[in-house]
Amino acid sequence: MHIVGLGTACPDQRYTKEDCWKAFETSPWFEKLDRRARMIAERVLLRENGIAARRLSIDSLQEVFAIDPDTLHSRFLANAPALATAAARRALADAELLPTDIDGVIISTCTGYLCPGLTSYVSEALDLRADVQALDLVGQGCGAALPNMRMAEALLTSGRCIRVLSICVEVCSAAMYLDNDPGVLISACLFGDGAGAAVLSLQAQPNKRQIRWKSAASLTSPKDRDALRFEQRQGLLRNILTLGVPKIAATYAKQVLATVLAAEGVDQSEITAWIWHAGGRDVLAAVRDRIGLSNQDMGYSAAMLSEYGNLSSAFVYFVLQAALAEKAPGGYWWLASFGAGFSSHGALLEVA
Repeated sequence: MHIVGLGTACPDQRYTKEDCWKAFETSPWFEKLDRRARMIAERVLLRENGIAARRLSIDSLQEVFAIDPDTLHSRFLANAPALATAAARRALADAELLPTDIDGVIISTCTGYLCPGLTSYVSEALDLRADVQALDLVGQGCGAALPNMRMAEALLTSGRCIRVLSICVEVCSAAMYLDNDPGVLISACLFGDGAGAAVLSLQAQPNKRQIRWKSAASLTSPKDRDALRFEQRQGLLRNILTLGVPKIAATYAKQVLATVLAAEGVDQSEITAWIWHAGGRDVLAAVRDRIGLSNQDMGYSAAMLSEYGNLSSAFVYFVLQAALAEKAPGGYWWLASFGAGFSSHGALLEVA
């Protein structure tokens, strides 16, 4: 399988962490939360946390603090299809293909729910063929991009499709929740909105950089499920984020990497570019230390985290695009995501 086109999209509205702190100070929630919670929010937003800015699907930060089910659902409906469609258009343009060339579309999200799913809205907006194989994937959290692409690989290798559009879109501002729990507060300070898309094909696209999906593996640990997940509370999605997440993410990321490298007979020293889901600054640091990498190795992920925040499942598309834009050296690249489940995924790419 080859990645022949790549596209990303995010809202126009860019908010710095200082903007977010000022908006929180003047919001009704500032007095609703206790003193310890306010101190946590101040520490996360005003000290170095690896995130300088985020893109959010709102015209004013005050809108973030209108937290009720109808408002959040309306935000998801208004923005998720639009962001997904924009990223898909850019991926198609990058692949020099038309919407009618697409045989399958797979869309992952965890920040909202629509029935029919996002594939209905995106297929309509792109004017995909009526016989397109459309699949909606939900509940995989931040790690969804790689399972999405592996589903595309199954459609391609089975002969059911020639080209598949893989899309992840998250409107994290539509999954807002605030209370005095430190994990909830930190989550509110980390996530941004965005979408990523890739066109996948068994055939490489001539006259452009070749990105071959060589091998992949996944690992799921249900015993760690409660470390990172959404729960439903009063009709709202409430993010559970615990202190153990960086260590868990790093441990399983190393296991998945070792599995694939052993199967392919590739040494870790042969990896020339690392495409990591960031999670957050502490997660990136834990992965770096566990696997024995340098700050430079984490550079593409750290740069995207700083500018966009944690985009959940869409994040790795942005990192891969950054590596391509910076003309990272060819050879073996490592693409990895992890998240709710607890799940960890990795793929070895061969780039020329």
